[in-house]
Amino acid sequence: MSKISNILIMLEYLSSGRKYSVKELSEKIEVSPRMIRFYKDEVEKAGIYIETIKGPYVGYILRQNINVPKRFVTPMQNTVNVKNKEVYNLINRAIKEKRKCFIEYFSKNGDSVSKRIIHPYDLIILGDEWGVASYCEFKEEIRHFYINRIKLVKILEKFDK
Repeated sequence: MSKISNILIMLEYLSSGRKYSVKELSEKIEVSPRMIRFYKDEVEKAGIYIETIKGPYVGYILRQNINVPKRFVTPMQNTVNVKNKEVYNLINRAIKEKRKCFIEYFSKNGDSVSKRIIHPYDLIILGDEWGVASYCEFKEEIRHFYINRIKLVKILEKFDK
C-alpha cells in the first residue's frame, strides 16, 4: 500500500483511543517499526500529534479528535474511485462545518433523480467508491449515498450533532 494509505490506517487504529506499541502497529499495517516512526513524524508535521507513552507500557496514543475517513467496506481494488471531486470536496466541507446539504441524487439505475436534505456525518468507502454517511430528512434515518451518484450539492445552514 502507499504511504498515505498506511498513515490513514495507522490514524484509524490510533483514533480508537487505545494505546498501540510500535510493534503492534507495524504488524497490523505490515511495515517495519522504522516506518511507523517515520509515519508518526510525518503526521506530526501536519499538526496531528501522537503522544508517546514511555516506561514499561511504551506505545503511541492519539488524544486528538480527528476525522479520518473510515473504511466502511474494504475496497475491492487498490483504488477508490471518485468521478466528481467537486462534489466530494463540497460534502467534505459540509462535514467539517457541520452543515446540512441539499442534494439531487441519481437512482441506482440512473433513470430518476430524488431531492434530499442530508446531514452529512462522515466520508466512507462503499465497495470501491466513496460515499457519505448522512441523516436523511426525507427518510428520517441514517442513509449512505454514493458520491458518484450525487448530481448537485448545495450547502445549507448548520445543524446540531
